Amino acid sequence: MTAEVDAFVASHPLFAGLPAGVTSEIAACCRTVAYGPDELLLVEGQPADTLFLVQRGRVAIEIHGADRGTLVVETVETGGAVGWSWLFPPYRWNFDARALGPVGAVAADATCLRAKMDADDEFGRLLVTRVAGVLLERLQATRLRLLDLYGADRAG
Repeated sequence: MTAEVDAFVASHPLFAGLPAGVTSEIAACCRTVAYGPDELLLVEGQPADTLFLVQRGRVAIEIHGADRGTLVVETVETGGAVGWSWLFPPYRWNFDARALGPVGAVAADATCLRAKMDADDEFGRLLVTRVAGVLLERLQATRLRLLDLYGADRAG
């Protein structure tokens, strides 16, 4: 871990405001990574082993439909986070995540994070509470997109 990674984790919107000891513990599980345009950060069905904190660039969260091909369900920008499946058994990705251009991120090792959560209940509670907040925001955003998509169809 470098001081740069530690500072980034502490200031990232997902973790900002947490006690310094907690963000340092998270940062101890992290390393920097880079992806080129169109590279996959994660692949549906593969082991979920990383939480990505996007430093720069944009990442498309994709699903595949037999009759519709690949659909982008969300785009995560600088300051966002990608990859939640590492937190929930069976620890497999439920989506693909693709770099839409050059992407720089801090990647947190999920095994390391889970071990720290198991060892310290307060650390685990704080981490799960932050992740749950983001999941709720994304669920609400998906709800609004579905209303936009299907709401007009029901009006007639």
